[in-house]
Amino acid sequence: MNDLHTLPPSPTRDRWIDYIHGLQDRICAGLEAADGKETFFEDRWERPEGGGGRTRVIANGGVFEKGGVNTSVVFGEVSDIMRQQLKIDGERWFACGLSLVLHPLSPMVPTVHCNYRMFELYNGNEVVDRWFGGGTDLTPYYLFDEDARHFHSTYKNVCDGFDPSFYPAFKKVCDDYFVNTHRNGERRGIGGIFYDHQRPNERQDLDFWMRFGAACGDAFLPAYVPIVEKRKHDAFTPEQKHWQEIRRGRYTEFNLVHDRGTIFGLKTNGRIESILMSLPPTVRFEYNHQPAPGSPEDNLLQACLHPRDWLGEVSDTDREEWARRANSC
Repeated sequence: MNDLHTLPPSPTRDRWIDYIHGLQDRICAGLEAADGKETFFEDRWERPEGGGGRTRVIANGGVFEKGGVNTSVVFGEVSDIMRQQLKIDGERWFACGLSLVLHPLSPMVPTVHCNYRMFELYNGNEVVDRWFGGGTDLTPYYLFDEDARHFHSTYKNVCDGFDPSFYPAFKKVCDDYFVNTHRNGERRGIGGIFYDHQRPNERQDLDFWMRFGAACGDAFLPAYVPIVEKRKHDAFTPEQKHWQEIRRGRYTEFNLVHDRGTIFGLKTNGRIESILMSLPPTVRFEYNHQPAPGSPEDNLLQACLHPRDWLGEVSDTDREEWARRANSC
C-alpha cells in the first residue's frame, strides 16, 4: 500500500485503520461460520493516486450466493471534480472504511449492507476537517416482523448507550436515504441506521465518535447472524426466488443511480471491481410487475413504501429470545 507517512501525522487515523482491519477479520470469520461451506477470497489492491485496500469476496456458498467485505485506506489530492461534486475543500484528503454487502441464495434470508468510515482533510501539515459516517440496513425479500424488530433493537441499544436521540434520528436518515425516488419513494429495504458528516464538538468529542463508530461496527454480527441462522434452512419455491430477483433489481437501481458511496468511488478513481461488488449476481427487470394485493410479496412492498416503527411494540418474549440468540454469536 502506498505510503501514508506522506500525510500529516494523525493518531486518530492510525487508530481507525487498525480498528477497521480488525473488524473485517472478525466479520469474515463470523460469516464463514454461518455459511458453513465457502470462505472469503482476498484480493489486495493499490490505488495509483494513493492508498489501496483489501477486497474479500465469497460466492456460491451454503448461504451466501455472493458477498463482499471490503476495507479501503485511500488518500490523494483534492481535485476540482471533488470540490464541485462532493462539496469538499482542502489540499489533500484521506478516507478509511469498511463496506460490506451480502446477497444470500435463499429469499428467506435478507440481504444486508454495512458501512463505517472516517474522512480527513488537510491543508499543509494540518488536519482541517474530520468526520465520521456509516450505518447498517436490512433488505429482506419476505418480511418477518420478529427479524425486523431484532435488527432494529440491536442498533437502538447501541445508539441508546451513547445518546437516546440517535436511534430515531439515524433511523429516519436511513429511511430517507435508501430510497428509489424514481419509484414513488420506494425504499430498497426496511432500513436500520445511517449517519454522515458527524464531527467532534464540545459535547461529543473525537473519542466519542470513534467509540460510537466502533460500537456500531461491532454490532453487525449480533444484529445479522441470528437472522441468518434462523432462516437459512427454510424451504423456498422458484416463484419466491423470482420475487427475490425482482427486488434485487430495485437494489441495483438504487446503488447505480443514487448511492453516494458509489458516486464517491467513481469520482475519485476508485477500484471498479470493489465499488460494484455490491451488485447482486442475478436480477430481474420486468415491465410493471405488481405483486398480488395482500400477498407476502405485497406485504414487503408496503413496508418499503411506508417505513414502520419496528420497535413500537416489542414483547418481553421477543426481547429475551433475540437477546439469547445475539449472545450466542
